[in-house]
Amino acid sequence: MRFEDVLAVFTAKTGVKVRYMAAGDDLPAVVQTRIAGGIPPNIALVAQPGFASQLARSGAIKPAGAAVEQAVAENYAPVWRDLGSFDGKLYGVYFKVSNKSTVWYDRQAFEAVSPMMEMPRTWEEMLSVCRAFAAAGKPAMSIAGADGWTLTDWFENVYLRTAGPENYDKLARHEISWTDPTVRIALEELAKLFGDEELIAGGTAGALKTDFRTSVTSVFGDPARAAMVFEGDFVAGVVGATTNAIVGGDAAFFPFPSVRGSAPAVVAGGDMAVRFKDDEASAELMEFLASPESGVVWAAEGGFMSANRNIQSWAYADDVTRELVRQIIDIGDRARFDLSDLAPTTFGGTKEAGMWREMQDFLADPSRIEETMQRLESGARKARSR
Repeated sequence: MRFEDVLAVFTAKTGVKVRYMAAGDDLPAVVQTRIAGGIPPNIALVAQPGFASQLARSGAIKPAGAAVEQAVAENYAPVWRDLGSFDGKLYGVYFKVSNKSTVWYDRQAFEAVSPMMEMPRTWEEMLSVCRAFAAAGKPAMSIAGADGWTLTDWFENVYLRTAGPENYDKLARHEISWTDPTVRIALEELAKLFGDEELIAGGTAGALKTDFRTSVTSVFGDPARAAMVFEGDFVAGVVGATTNAIVGGDAAFFPFPSVRGSAPAVVAGGDMAVRFKDDEASAELMEFLASPESGVVWAAEGGFMSANRNIQSWAYADDVTRELVRQIIDIGDRARFDLSDLAPTTFGGTKEAGMWREMQDFLADPSRIEETMQRLESGARKARSR
């Protein structure tokens, strides 16, 4: 585990020994069980700010402290401090982030359809490219409909570009409802892709049976069944681990396109370190994780990105990662966090429920825009009332 290499450097620096335990997607349940048992961890890396907010409100986690606040101010754009803060106090440090605004494509497939084809810069241009592939007899887009979280990422990217950052923030806080006209506009745009089965590998039925990993191998594996797949920088890891394609060569990406003339934007994800105990060792580790020194350790090994603007680009292992990081750093305060992760877990991060389920139902029938909005609003209200 590469994070253990980071902790080894911390131990060598401070003499503090750290025992790491992986929990994966079960982390919220593991943490809540340990809190209930009176044995919380010293520090946890939390992927959902909505869950971290619940921990802060209950008093389970502690404010980061002055030294960590100073390190965050020196090393991060203000948006990342805001994302780690609750009720005006900083609790979390974003150690690892992801760029979830990338469309990955098979370079050879593009050259076969049109050697002079340019990468699409707008939503309409991307749809035109999709239709060109369909006309040539090859589905353009592989969609991982079996994993609802990928569909929420589709919606979030379109919504951020059509509604703008301020409305994105309002929807995330449920200050505007899911029946707002801005939601309808985003769903209408998304339906232009989801509603055209010729553009989707396996059609709608096939997409709903396709998980994330398969969606990637459908583009870069043998045989290739589609030309493009949308998801975050972590697509590169799947390509490298499961196919013979070369990231940066056969497997390339372009930024999620502008929709209706929107400015550049990035939807990001990430892991935020929060501490449950007030001891000195935990405070030292939090400060270390906010420093460039900690990020450089993992950056050199690959498979890592940080919003820490003081990690030099040469520290990252390859040019593809450097470009992905550059987009996050350059976008600054126009970056927005994954909306489903900002929501209460029951609405934004539960299989077969909430946003994940509603977006799967929308993929199954993109004409049901009004019903989708009503059901999303109902789910959001129930989650906020608990």
